Amino acid sequence: MAAAKSLRPTLAAFRVRCGYRARVFEVIPCVDVQGGKAVRLSEGDPDRETVYYPVPLDAARHWCDLGATTLHLVDLDAALGRGDNREALREIAQQLNVRTEVGGGVRSREIADAWLEVVDRVVLGTVVLDNPGLVSELLEMYGPDRVVVTVDAKDGYVAVRGWKEITNVSATELAQRMTDVGVRELIYTDIGRDGTLQGVDEAPVARMRATFPHRLVAGGGVATDADLDLYERLGLDGAIVGRALYEGTIRYPRTP
Repeated sequence: MAAAKSLRPTLAAFRVRCGYRARVFEVIPCVDVQGGKAVRLSEGDPDRETVYYPVPLDAARHWCDLGATTLHLVDLDAALGRGDNREALREIAQQLNVRTEVGGGVRSREIADAWLEVVDRVVLGTVVLDNPGLVSELLEMYGPDRVVVTVDAKDGYVAVRGWKEITNVSATELAQRMTDVGVRELIYTDIGRDGTLQGVDEAPVARMRATFPHRLVAGGGVATDADLDLYERLGLDGAIVGRALYEGTIRYPRTP
């Protein structure tokens, strides 16, 4: 027993030298904004929305008051190419003391630069396939802590342009490409289950975990605490959750 104890400081020192950090699973509230309101869509369909807060700032403040340290903000109108909700999202980032990341319509260097003056991180989706060079450019300029890629997929294939188009690129193939260019955080969304409260489909999440070796967060279908437990068992670093939080079907803040 004494010998085993004597190894502990050495192991701890080894982990520090190697950059090891204990994984802390994080539940990240999502604030999706469409038409100036905080909503959730069913399977990404803009015509199947549920409005939860007429004022997005109120939604964001609600989660912050409950202890959220990160908010995932999405401009649905920008993602669909039919306007934007920049002012509403800027207001959240500027008024609340919380880390923010923004996705939806971030498809040029100019838009990314403008957002990164206000928020902590940008989330890239469609542009990853349209202009993969921009990913490398932004990583070089801002570093991997401020550039996140989202892989949104249906039946294993990547969806783009507000999830209106399904490509012939598999989710795991894109995840591997992102690993190779230096992306260190990935969001995986199962769009066929997003906003449905149907529960998580384990198989595609497990494949993504096996493919991408860095920080991985997922969403789509979370309905109960059991889904979050599944994510944790699979080795994910967090979950982006919308409807289940707004409907109160999971505990928040999450407790052991």
